[in-house]
Amino acid sequence: MDERKTLAWDVDDVLNDLMGAWLAAFCRKQGRVGLDETNLTANPPHELLGLSLTHYLADLDRFRQADYDSLLPRPEVLTWFEQHGSSYRHLAVTAVPLTAASCSAAWVLRHFGRWIRTFHVVPSPRPNHPAPVYDGSKAEFFRWLSKVDLFVDDQPENVAAARTAGVPSLLWPRPWNDNSNTPVDALRIIPDLLGSLPQSSERSTPQP
Repeated sequence: MDERKTLAWDVDDVLNDLMGAWLAAFCRKQGRVGLDETNLTANPPHELLGLSLTHYLADLDRFRQADYDSLLPRPEVLTWFEQHGSSYRHLAVTAVPLTAASCSAAWVLRHFGRWIRTFHVVPSPRPNHPAPVYDGSKAEFFRWLSKVDLFVDDQPENVAAARTAGVPSLLWPRPWNDNSNTPVDALRIIPDLLGSLPQSSERSTPQP
């Protein structure tokens, strides 16, 4: 029986730099200068950019369809997987519109398929694209799966919800959250975090 612990990875802005790439393309189209993702203290960043949420999501979805394939994995994350990935099991869990899920899944398997064998999407709702609701959030998916030992995500609300569901979680450092560590620092502590945790099947109560 494989006793390796299981990591669940958010995809966008953890395994890749979607926000930075989208913002660079948006600024080129708009003729904006002197703006990069370090200025984005909120995600979604539509209000900071003077956009409506609808406009922002539509532009982000267009970028996903046209340019997602060109995104590169974060080099420090890829290096971590090359050094440590085989010590654990991995799954990707992402919240994207279903129209973009195939792009995301193909990207994950192309760049991380040596380690990440499972891909799950919690659909982000979009007008005119209804879908059955199996999980209302990543945390609800984790409750159903009951196999995740550590969740890595850049959104504080996702991390908080997962912890409430009993899943230990690591907030991935980005400008829109309060983790001031570097990505390398965050990756460095993962083996120690996992080494201090019981298997998910052994946990009966939520972790703090």
